[in-house]
Amino acid sequence: MSGSKKRKNTASPAKYAIAAAVALLAGFGTVYWFSTPSDNRSAPSDRGGEVPAAATGAANAGSGPLKGLNKGAMAAFVVRPQPVDVPAFAFEGSGGVEQTSAGLKGKVVLLNIWATWCVPCREEMPQLNALQSELGGSDFEVVAINIDKGGPDKAKAFLAETGASNLTPYFDPTGKLFAKLKAVGMPTTLLLNADGQEMGRLVGPADWASPEAKAIVEAALGAARSGAP
Repeated sequence: MSGSKKRKNTASPAKYAIAAAVALLAGFGTVYWFSTPSDNRSAPSDRGGEVPAAATGAANAGSGPLKGLNKGAMAAFVVRPQPVDVPAFAFEGSGGVEQTSAGLKGKVVLLNIWATWCVPCREEMPQLNALQSELGGSDFEVVAINIDKGGPDKAKAFLAETGASNLTPYFDPTGKLFAKLKAVGMPTTLLLNADGQEMGRLVGPADWASPEAKAIVEAALGAARSGAP
């Protein structure tokens, strides 16, 4: 009897390892869900907060010039009911020249936050490059800001490797941009209107060369040209 109990209570190291791995994976999934921006699960309020999807009638539907355009390849893009202010921030261009968020005003900007160690960033960089190539100009720019701490050379090499020759290299040497813009996923992309306000955002990679992505940018450009918010 005692021997039987002993056998039942004894687990092999392999079984403990398997149990620990399962627990770790389950915990990671929970952390990932809660650290995914609530923007992906609810619609933002006019004041920049979050409103449960049930209260808005349709999650991510949005309003204004972008209403109904977040579909297909842009289904994860969350439209702000009203454009919201973005905290002022600084970053660097080529040669370490300081740039500021104020300097981005006057044109529509697709602000992308990325890192060289981010595999999804590598996947979407060619699409961002294609979008800049087709629609970029004096009234629109893809501003892809790298947040690596190892200096600009690694980021420049990354852009070259991914064929992103149409993107201007931008960097955040302070490492504060990610938190300042409340980006909790990598990559995170914000669409800013000509007043520098956020019209919407998408957490994670996306096909920015898709017809749906171009439709969103063109709608933002149309609103800017007409003076609409």
